[in-house]
Amino acid sequence: MARSTDAPSAPAVSGPPPAALDLRSLAPLVVGFLLLLAVVVGGAAVLTMQRVSAAETLRSFDLRNATATLFSTLQDAETGQRGYLLTGDDAYLNPYGEAAARLESSLARVEAAMATDPRVTGLVAELRAAATGKIAELGRTVALRQAGQEAASRDLIRSGHGKALMDRVRDLVDRLQTETARLLEIRLQRAAGTARLLQIMIAVAVLLALGLAAYAIIDARNRTGRLLAAHAALTASHDALTATIASRDALEEQLRQSQKMEAIGQLTGGLAHDFNNMLAIILGNLNLLKRRLERGETRVGHYIEHALTGAERAATLTHRLLAFARKQPLTPEAVDGNRLVSGMSELLRRTLGETVQMETVLAGGLWPTRADANQLESGLLNLAVNARDAMPNGGRLTIETSNAHLDDAYAAAHLGVPPGQYVMIAVTDTGSGMAPSVVERAFDPFFTTKRVGQGTGLGLSQVYGFVKQSDGHVKIYSEPGHGTTVKIYLPRLVGEKPVLPERRIPRDIPEGDPREVILVVEDEDDVRRMAVEALRDLRYTVIHANGATQALRLLEQHGDIALLFTDVVMPEMSGKALADAVRRSRPGLPVLYTTGYTRNAIVHNGVVDADVQLLGKPYTLEQLAWKIRAVLSADKHERG
Repeated sequence: MARSTDAPSAPAVSGPPPAALDLRSLAPLVVGFLLLLAVVVGGAAVLTMQRVSAAETLRSFDLRNATATLFSTLQDAETGQRGYLLTGDDAYLNPYGEAAARLESSLARVEAAMATDPRVTGLVAELRAAATGKIAELGRTVALRQAGQEAASRDLIRSGHGKALMDRVRDLVDRLQTETARLLEIRLQRAAGTARLLQIMIAVAVLLALGLAAYAIIDARNRTGRLLAAHAALTASHDALTATIASRDALEEQLRQSQKMEAIGQLTGGLAHDFNNMLAIILGNLNLLKRRLERGETRVGHYIEHALTGAERAATLTHRLLAFARKQPLTPEAVDGNRLVSGMSELLRRTLGETVQMETVLAGGLWPTRADANQLESGLLNLAVNARDAMPNGGRLTIETSNAHLDDAYAAAHLGVPPGQYVMIAVTDTGSGMAPSVVERAFDPFFTTKRVGQGTGLGLSQVYGFVKQSDGHVKIYSEPGHGTTVKIYLPRLVGEKPVLPERRIPRDIPEGDPREVILVVEDEDDVRRMAVEALRDLRYTVIHANGATQALRLLEQHGDIALLFTDVVMPEMSGKALADAVRRSRPGLPVLYTTGYTRNAIVHNGVVDADVQLLGKPYTLEQLAWKIRAVLSADKHERG
């Protein structure tokens, strides 16, 4: 049932327009981003200034160390020269030689330390000239002494030229030290200023961040208030809408319950009508049979046949109901649809009559499917009968097979149909067709457009239940005045070889051997009595029990029991539990189950377990005889 989309309108929430709210919420982000950018740029600039200042400071220290080292080197050279001149001992020349060798590197250090400062470049050049001149003067005196010209060497020293050069070096070194100290002081002051600037920037950034945080908190509080107000309004609107939906749901539930009760009433009414008719046939013919027998009449066979016919119709009705409810026990197997349809052709032609032309269109390379072949045949027969009834003046019926693929779009449009590959069997007639309103209800139980007495309204319901229980899909296409097509889709089977359902040729009912002992277990006395008498009439030796406890005692007493024939649903112990207990002591004993309806004892998801032999209730004497014989014959074959 479609629901109205009308709902109580939410109350208006006052406040600034959405555009103003968006700009206001973005302002803290923009300001925060600009603040972060300014701090990053400023920090980078200050760090650059600090690195420059630190580099200049290091150069100042390097200059002081280099000039001190240079002066110390010249002093070492002069000391070595004086010792040699006084003693003539070559050992004094070692300090001189080492100092002379270090001079150039010392000068290079001084020049490197002051290369970027043009204010002291001239002093450094003068220092180089004075230092190299002093080394040269020392070298001349040493050379004269080594040549034996001691007097010339002393005269050169007394001339004062060497002393003047040394004084000049000392003066230049002092001046460089003084200039370096001045530059170092300037650079330290600059570094301190840079540090203060960085502290100021950090303080400003902290203040701005605090201000931004305060603004964000206030703005968040305001927005939270607006959100709470909007939430309260939405909650009120939701509560009102929920109350409206609950009221509509209650009305819809009442309507669904009413429709359900109407459907149940239709179902029970149809059941009561059909079962009353069948019971009337059975009871009436049995009463007539009793009266005729009491009068000694012997020509009563037609009463028996009529009663059996009514009972068979009642059994068929229950089977169809179970099929519609998807509760009938199925025995699926690999099926070749082409072989199944071909095998049914003769039966269908006899059913349709001479006025209906039947045609089969079988697809080449048809995929196998997995289904209960007997139920599939029954479903196709029901469709053929419906098609015949829709063509009272004759017509054509076509049965077609093909491979089909139901895609995602089809599956989405048909609830419960999984996409994939299917085997399709279509039954098409040229009859009167159905209106769309009739097609919608065609699968409903006891719904029929036939005249009273011409149908139970369960034929299509049985087909629908069987196909759904087989994980398939069924679809009706019909046009009034042109005919109807019913398409059955069964899932494709891969990996198993299809089989053709066995058709038993009618012959005499098979009888047993008195040496074959059958144990019948049934809690319903009348049903047990009927089964025992039927089996004895078939010449079997029969012992019986009304429950599992008595059955287990009989099995211990009789070691010659050839078959356990047990009901499934019993009060003490289920037939399946009884069979499991029996097989622990008699593992080879064959078991035949019988039941009118079972959910999951020996049937799971509508499929009979692979190792289970089942005879559904109600059953005829012929069905009982053939099933008992088949189970015993299979057991003898297995034993060799």
